[in-house]
Amino acid sequence: MRAFTYEKYGSPDVLQLKEVAKPTPKETEVLVSVRAASLNAADWHLLRADPFLARMYTGWFKPKFPILGADIAGVVESVGTAVTQFKPGDEVFGDLSSSHFGGFAEYATAEENTLVLKPKNLTFEQAAAVPLASVTALLALRTGAIAAGDRVLINGASGGVGTFALQLAKSFGAVVTAVCSSSKVEMVRSLGADFVVDYTKENFTEQSARYDLIIGANGYHSLAEYKRVLTPTGRYVMTGGSTKQMFEVLLKGAFISKRGTQKMTNILSKPNQQDLQFIKEQIESGKVTPFIDRTYELAELPTALRYLEEGHARGKVVITMGYND
Repeated sequence: MRAFTYEKYGSPDVLQLKEVAKPTPKETEVLVSVRAASLNAADWHLLRADPFLARMYTGWFKPKFPILGADIAGVVESVGTAVTQFKPGDEVFGDLSSSHFGGFAEYATAEENTLVLKPKNLTFEQAAAVPLASVTALLALRTGAIAAGDRVLINGASGGVGTFALQLAKSFGAVVTAVCSSSKVEMVRSLGADFVVDYTKENFTEQSARYDLIIGANGYHSLAEYKRVLTPTGRYVMTGGSTKQMFEVLLKGAFISKRGTQKMTNILSKPNQQDLQFIKEQIESGKVTPFIDRTYELAELPTALRYLEEGHARGKVVITMGYND
């Protein structure tokens, strides 16, 4: 099978498209013929070993996971002897980040409990755009104790996590303000945003509006700035960012949360079959739709990663394997 592998950390230039052996599923694993995969910030973080401490998980001197790619959608090829939920021919999607990654290949194995049957109303490309970003968004909203009627602001509403957070917040009955750049204003409005702040023209932290919940999906503001625009019992949840931002929330955020009524925290998402099943139901009911910015073929993966790393993608970037489904 064709797969992109890498043997050392670095830029997308270290990736190599090779013919490698098709993996064999273990007892509790499923072998999936991958139809599409999507990119996440985690992919280029792992590729570059950035932040450096990520090497504690990925390998100090060389990558433990030779094939990147967490989000996949495809068709079950075979199953391990202990698998009960799936059979060959099932159309599935899921997040491989707890199953040694491997999505940027024509075949991948996944733990049975990381997959869900693909939504009937999505193509493989659309389904591949869903797992990691949507479950992260859902976890962020639940961590922030979202409730109907909450005034929610999403900083970075046009990215992968942000587009799902926006739609899920609306489905929970929140009033949503989306923060994005000028070129993405109409996009976030089309996804249901009640209000939009164009950060190239105005700074929401200097406005009079106050929010019950802020999701930091992208972009940077100090905790003091976020604190200023939260209600007295408001919550701030960070879903991703630089090492500096993470440590700021872990240290200063914990101090603010302990001393006052406002809460500030960050999350690290991991695959959750129950949450992905919930997302599937939201998709099939029409409440949530994945937004795809660009689609590339497998051979164009390095170009796709460079584009994602620039930080201007709208929604998700997807890799296809050349099938005409």
